[in-house]
Amino acid sequence: MEKSIIIAGSGGQGILLFGRLVAYTLMLEGKNVTYFPSYGAEMRGGTANCTVVVSDEFIGSPSVTNPDILIVFNRPSLERFVVRLKKGGILFYDSSLITTDDCDMTSSADKGPDFHVFGVAASAEAARLGSIKYANMVMFGAFLKKTLTSSISRAEKALRALVSERHPALVPHNIRAIKTGYEL
Repeated sequence: MEKSIIIAGSGGQGILLFGRLVAYTLMLEGKNVTYFPSYGAEMRGGTANCTVVVSDEFIGSPSVTNPDILIVFNRPSLERFVVRLKKGGILFYDSSLITTDDCDMTSSADKGPDFHVFGVAASAEAARLGSIKYANMVMFGAFLKKTLTSSISRAEKALRALVSERHPALVPHNIRAIKTGYEL
């Protein structure tokens, strides 16, 4: 089993942390993973995306052309990457920032999209929790729940390993945001 994921949005939305968290969480599951970040010249406000490949076997390349899962946080990312999503794949989008009509552009005239679509009000839920900066963690929780890739406890362990030294006071808030997304 090999699955590929593209996570995309604007710089400052926590896209690269999201990807690292997915990779680390799945590594704790005993999976083979690759993580490959990409971002524009500007950090905050510029484009940012990353790819994660997870497999039970060795991974030949971190490059992802047609992902199984696409997670987008803004409309430009949706427009750029949705055409590459595999048939039967899964699209997660921040429904606080991207409308259902935007996702309808991915449909053919007579039928819906050739993939599963999950709108997650990540930014709105994060604002309700106190800061829009937690939108990536809300989306991460929803991703965990819908894809059943791992447990909340492993995600917490991964988050503590990635964030705690730099910003230990933020860990409880991020965990609360992950649990909020998981319960959506």
